[in-house]
Amino acid sequence: MEAEANSGSLEDSWAFIQRPGEGCRTVPLAGHVGFDSLPDQLVNKSVSQGFCFNILCVGETGLGKSTLMDTLFNTKFEGEPATHTQPGVQLRSNTYDLQESNVGLKLTIVSTVGFGDQINKEDSYKPIVEFIDAQFEAYLQEELKIRRVLHAYHDSRIHACLYFIAPTGHSLKSLDLVTMKKLDSKVNIIPIIAKSDAISKSELTKFKIKITSELVSNGVQIYQFPTDDESVAEINGTMNAHLPFAVIGSTEELKIGNKMMKARQYPWGTVQVENEAHCDFVKLREMLIRVNMEDLREQTHSRHYELYRRCKLEEMGFQDTDPDSKPFSLQETYEAKRNEFLGELQKKEEEMRQMFVQRVKEKEAELKEAEKELHEKFDRLKKLHQDEKKKLEDKKKSLDDEVNAFKQRKTAAELLQSQSSQAGGSQTLKRDKEKKNFF
Repeated sequence: MEAEANSGSLEDSWAFIQRPGEGCRTVPLAGHVGFDSLPDQLVNKSVSQGFCFNILCVGETGLGKSTLMDTLFNTKFEGEPATHTQPGVQLRSNTYDLQESNVGLKLTIVSTVGFGDQINKEDSYKPIVEFIDAQFEAYLQEELKIRRVLHAYHDSRIHACLYFIAPTGHSLKSLDLVTMKKLDSKVNIIPIIAKSDAISKSELTKFKIKITSELVSNGVQIYQFPTDDESVAEINGTMNAHLPFAVIGSTEELKIGNKMMKARQYPWGTVQVENEAHCDFVKLREMLIRVNMEDLREQTHSRHYELYRRCKLEEMGFQDTDPDSKPFSLQETYEAKRNEFLGELQKKEEEMRQMFVQRVKEKEAELKEAEKELHEKFDRLKKLHQDEKKKLEDKKKSLDDEVNAFKQRKTAAELLQSQSSQAGGSQTLKRDKEKKNFF
């Protein structure tokens, strides 16, 4: 009986042990504990650390990207105006420290200088994609470090991409569709119609419908404001229907009534930037900054960065499970990858060794062939030299014979001349003697 009682108590004690996959029990508290202050602690910690937000502005030169950024954040960001003479697309990044009340924001604005200015626009999207991937890669490398300092790391990943669409009133350009299609899996795209005061209200309405239709038909996924949070579900659902936003930017303040307001002055009238009857600037500011900034940051990390991270780790050979659907050990993965790398390295070393031996043999054969050719050439030159030498000796002998014959002829001629001169002298003496006898 005692054993049975002990067995029963042991089973009861095991029943209270949490098993993996089982739900947690809810127990009441007898009094105040204090962990309800965790949200306040989190807020205080976040405020003390500050926040960062990175915006990528994509659009053709002259669509008012810089002006809209100045208007959105109610300040004047320093920057050089872009020209239409850029040989290619360049990304220019500037970081600013902003302070509102007791909240600090490290804002990074990345602009695409020269986008759409080239005759051949086929590869205009590539520098943008490479820049976004480079920021993901930098964050991944920081995560993979043994000693990580992510709390102090400046996160440069793009949280929002404002895609500026030219107010043509007709349809999206091929460049816009191709670029947004390449970016939609890497960044949160918010399409906006720039300088929307350039077209009429009716044209603008048709233009919005046309843009939305083309994005859907081409499978371009733009950022949708979240509706899962009840506190913002209604406003976000309403604003999703207003995409793309038609905006106007201006840092110039004009007196309208008794108030100074941001507006643009035209000969035919005044366009107020913050008047929702004139443009969607207020809607964009509410959605981008005041309501969904944290969701944009979260989507960047949980969706776009995780996709990049997963693809990179899979390329490196890491997996969640092995072929038997068992959890994959990081150590086992490392050892398997290391052995695979060493095997490939040995294979390449063997291939290089064989290639080296083959190249040496080929070089030796080439040298032997060259040596053979040199010997043959030497023999030919030697034989030619001997033949020339023999010819010269024969010619010299012939010349010597001719010289000797010439000398003999010369000697005979001189002897003959001497004899003839002696005979002539004796005859002269005889005649002289005869003349004396006559007288």
